[in-house]
Amino acid sequence: MKKALGILLALSMILSLGACAASDGPSSLPEQVVSGGGAIDFSSSGSGREPADGEYPPAVEEAPSSVPLSSSSLASYSSSSISYPESSSSSAPAPSSSSAASSSSSSSVSQAPEEDEEEEEEASRPSSGDVDEVRAVWLSYLDLGPMLQNRSESAFTSSIRAAFDQILDLGLNTVYAQVRPFGDALYYSDYFPSSYLFTGTEGEIGSQPYDALAIMVREAHSRGLRIEAWINPYRIRTSDKPLSDDNPAWDMLETGDALRYDGGIYYNPGSEAARELIVNGVREIVENYDVDGIHFDDYFYPPNAGSSFDAETYQSSGTSLSLGDWRREQVNILVRRVYNAVGTDKVFGVSPAGNNENNYSSLYCDVEEWLTNPGYVDYICPQVYFGFDNSVKPYKSTVREFDGMISQSGVKLYVGLAAYKIGDGQYGSEWASNTDIMARQVAYARTVSHYGGFALYRYDSLFNPASGVAWAVEEELANLENIF
Repeated sequence: MKKALGILLALSMILSLGACAASDGPSSLPEQVVSGGGAIDFSSSGSGREPADGEYPPAVEEAPSSVPLSSSSLASYSSSSISYPESSSSSAPAPSSSSAASSSSSSSVSQAPEEDEEEEEEASRPSSGDVDEVRAVWLSYLDLGPMLQNRSESAFTSSIRAAFDQILDLGLNTVYAQVRPFGDALYYSDYFPSSYLFTGTEGEIGSQPYDALAIMVREAHSRGLRIEAWINPYRIRTSDKPLSDDNPAWDMLETGDALRYDGGIYYNPGSEAARELIVNGVREIVENYDVDGIHFDDYFYPPNAGSSFDAETYQSSGTSLSLGDWRREQVNILVRRVYNAVGTDKVFGVSPAGNNENNYSSLYCDVEEWLTNPGYVDYICPQVYFGFDNSVKPYKSTVREFDGMISQSGVKLYVGLAAYKIGDGQYGSEWASNTDIMARQVAYARTVSHYGGFALYRYDSLFNPASGVAWAVEEELANLENIF
C-alpha cells in the first residue's frame, strides 16, 4: 500500500506526531508515535479531496488499486499528509483501574437504568467472535471506494465477491467493513445520507443507488465469513467536501450538537442529541442487517481538540469533573449505550490506538474502564502497529499491557497488526529486512491470557500492494498461512 518514498519522505514522517498509531522510524532516527493519512479524491478533476485522517496511520495514504476493475473505471486519487501534535512523551499516563472506576462513578450523569440493562445482558451475550480465533481484515473506505465509485450494483457485487474470495483463501474469517466513514452510509439509512463513495458527492438520505452493506453481508455469509459493520461515530468531515442538503449535521451545527473545529466537523460527544443519533444509527444496522457485530475504530475526540472545542458544552454541563474526566465520561456513556443497542446476539468491539496514553489523554477514551467494568465491550482490538524492536512501544510489551488491563469476564483481546508496513523501509530496517513479522506477532499474541484473534490493516495492503513491496507481502502471507 505504500511506495518506498526515499529519505525526504521518511524524514517528514518522523517529524509528524500523532495520536492514532505509532510506527517504527528509520533506523538512523529515533522512533516516534506518528499518525496521518492521505487525501483521497473520488472525482476525476482532483478537486474536493477528503483527507484520509480517519484511517489508521500512514503519513501518506496511497490510492488503492482495485479488485479486478478496468483502469478506465477507476476514480483519481491524490496523496497528501496530515498529522496531529501528539507524542507519547507528552501524554499523561493512563490511570489505574481503581482511579478509572472512581472517575467514572463521580460523573453527574445518571447511569442506573443503563447499569441494570447491562447486568441483565451480561450472562447471555455471545462469545466474542463465535470462532476459535478471529482472523480479521479491515476493509476501509479507501479499499471500497474504487469498487463503488460510479459502479453498478452488479459490478460492485463482482468486485466484493473477488475480494471476499481472496480473504477466505488466505485463511481469514472476519471482515470489518467500513460502512459509515464520514457521517454517511453505504446502506439505506433513516438517519444518514448516501455516502459520497457511490458518486463522488454525498447524496440525500435514502438515495443510495444500491445497498452495499446488504450485498457485503450476503456475500460474506455465503462464504462462511463473519462481517462486522465498522463505524466512525463522531467524524462528519475533515475537509470542506459539501454536505448533502438533508444531512442532520446542518441542524446540529446550529444547536451545538455538532461542532466545527480545525477545519473539520464532528458530532459533539457531550451532546445527548448527538449520542441519540449515533445510537439510533447503530440500532438500525443491527435490526435491519444480519451483521455479526459493530466495530468502532480509534476516532473519538479529535486528537488536537483544545479546550475551545467543546467549551460551551462543558461549562453548561454543571459538572465538577475536570475537562479530561468529563470528556472521557461522555465517550463512556456512548460506548455503554452502543453496547446495549447491539443486543445479546451480536458483538461490539473497539479498536483503540496502540499507545494507550494517547487514548486516555488525547482521544479521551478510557480503555481500562471498558476492560475492567461490565457493559462496555465484548472485545478490544488495539492497533499494535509496532515492530518488536520499536523503541517507544515494543510489540510484546504493548500486547501484554492491553492483555493485563482485561479483568472483565468474557472480554477478548484481538491484536491489530500493521500489514501496510510489510517490506517498507520507511518504517525502519525491521520492516524492510523481515518477511515473517506478522506470523511471529500472531504467534506471540496467542500466548497471552485473553487472546481471541488478530486483525490486519488493511485489505489493499495484503491483496493489492505497491509493486516495490509485493514480493515481501507474498512471502509474509505465506509465512502467516503456515501458522493457521
